[in-house]
Amino acid sequence: MATEKNRLLRGDDIPRSEITPRDVFENRRRLIQLAGATGASALFGTATLARAQSASVSPDPKAQKLSARPNPAFRVPDAVTPYQDITTYNNYYEFGTDKSDPAHHAGTLQTRPWVVSVEGECQNPKNYAIDDLLKLVPLEERVYRMRCVEGWSMVIPWIGYPLAEIIKRAAPTASAKYVQFITLDDPKQMPGLSEPIINWPYSEGLRMDEAMNPLTLLTVGLYGQVLPNQNGAPVRVVVPWKYGFKSGKSIVKIRFVDKQPPTAWNTYAPQEYGFYSNVNPQVDHPRWSQATERRIGEGGYFTPKRPTLMFNGYGEQVASMYQGMDLRKFF
Repeated sequence: MATEKNRLLRGDDIPRSEITPRDVFENRRRLIQLAGATGASALFGTATLARAQSASVSPDPKAQKLSARPNPAFRVPDAVTPYQDITTYNNYYEFGTDKSDPAHHAGTLQTRPWVVSVEGECQNPKNYAIDDLLKLVPLEERVYRMRCVEGWSMVIPWIGYPLAEIIKRAAPTASAKYVQFITLDDPKQMPGLSEPIINWPYSEGLRMDEAMNPLTLLTVGLYGQVLPNQNGAPVRVVVPWKYGFKSGKSIVKIRFVDKQPPTAWNTYAPQEYGFYSNVNPQVDHPRWSQATERRIGEGGYFTPKRPTLMFNGYGEQVASMYQGMDLRKFF
């Protein structure tokens, strides 16, 4: 934190959410051509951007397909973010700090073989090969809102099943109060690990009732395909009412622990990133407001931001878990 390098990494001057995405900048000429006769005023309009993206919305034709049953009970009414945006605008610091870095560098990640160790305070610890996880229960497609702490959001058609399915099989003991997630820590595959941004490996944690909530998804795909490397392949957790960094990627360990586990960003900057990290528009980040958000793929960069919803719009499903808690203190 004392060095100029770390100061720049933390974005003290300009939040990353306010920097024009590289892909938007590089595609400016294509957008202008598509705008054509509609005039400059339509350049950043919703219809124009939709036409510009229409040729690149489809999933990667070379990727492995995943069969999943759409679950209408877990589908928000918002328009789904285009596949290109979901897979090229990412936070995944193990592959670089710029939003485009993961898509450029994550090809080094080897997702086979892959084993997830379920361990700690449980009666049935087990190592799961990734292909066994894929077959454990029928896969579902769920469309979730996802909100980044930096002020941008997406709507993503994830594929997976409730994390509770793994937890039930593990049979946690009475001592298990939290679930910790540890991600891969391999500098040969993850060039970003050479930068001491946080204490590697990346770790996250949930309270047991949060981990058991039906919304918490053990995720293996998106848009009808296996997870792209840059989105956390081959397995990650998705917690849609919390800021995106709570959704650990490329998981290798799921641990049941008796005390609140240390987590990556809370350890790095506890005054900025709380353990709970619920989406709460009433609690600002110390360096920017959380009251509004910019939906990636919706209109253009200058499209007015939308109000941020409490618990990212999932209050009916999750608010009861936090009754009696001061959500400004336990942020």
